[in-house]
Amino acid sequence: MLLTIWRFMDGNRAHEKQSAALVSGLRSCLGADAVRCHDLACCELNISLWGSLPDSLHQLPRPDLILGAGHGSHWPVLRARRAFGGRSVVILQPSLPLSWFDFVIVPEHDRPPPLPNVILTRGALTEPLPELPFESQRALLLFGGPSKHFFWDATRVATATAQLLKQPLQWQVSDSRRTPEGTLVHCADNGAELHPWQQCPPGWLAEQMAAAGQIWVTGDSVSMIFEALQSRARVGVITLPSRHSRNKIRSAVQRLLDDGLVHEWTGSDADLPAGIPTPGVPFAQQVSCARALLRRCGWPLSSPSYQVSAGVTQ
Repeated sequence: MLLTIWRFMDGNRAHEKQSAALVSGLRSCLGADAVRCHDLACCELNISLWGSLPDSLHQLPRPDLILGAGHGSHWPVLRARRAFGGRSVVILQPSLPLSWFDFVIVPEHDRPPPLPNVILTRGALTEPLPELPFESQRALLLFGGPSKHFFWDATRVATATAQLLKQPLQWQVSDSRRTPEGTLVHCADNGAELHPWQQCPPGWLAEQMAAAGQIWVTGDSVSMIFEALQSRARVGVITLPSRHSRNKIRSAVQRLLDDGLVHEWTGSDADLPAGIPTPGVPFAQQVSCARALLRRCGWPLSSPSYQVSAGVTQ
């Protein structure tokens, strides 16, 4: 059986990474040769609320799943579903009513209503990392920055950085667009390799995560935390002060801490993992999410034994 997917892309890289991750999970469940995905750029197709659909869509094989992530993909998904059949699937909380779509894949911290078409995830879906040798002595430290959910505590970050970099590991440190200027400079005296985000080539971060034995991330960067969980490394979080008493991102990270999936830096040497790390099991949420979707669609799974460390609420 061949599963045909139309993947509508809205031009937002973060959204497209999540839909690509779901396609990857579907291929893991069914086999690479059993899934055919057609990527469709919303800006090129220019699908409006009314009017005829582009001829290029009529030339494609009929879809089994019509997939989108982000507001810009919602109307194209719905219009294609009505014209060509198949099941509509959107990732992230849609701006339109949830009942308009066959399936909605939503992070649990968004607290969607308990509808039968809702599949909950533990955060952002991320693609699997490259298959590289595990290096227990390699460590990665990643900085985010101020956000609408968190204040940036420069003193706390500097203290945590100094303590972490004392470990006799091969440290690589990188920042992001949001990182305050000068944050990386404090790491230069500890012998760590510094990699400003502007100088990192495509795929660099995924490769470093795939090989690392230990990864530490500031708590504002929830997407990087979930990417790190795709690795086999021990993952640690440098928590930051919340801007609001009701902070859904903080709640999502707290659940990871409560479940023991990540460690928290609190200022004590006891926070540092003891012993040489051994390879862990990737989070692989894209696989458990794909499995839930296929099960609800009644599609037979070809590889039900795929090992994952944590699943989705099905």
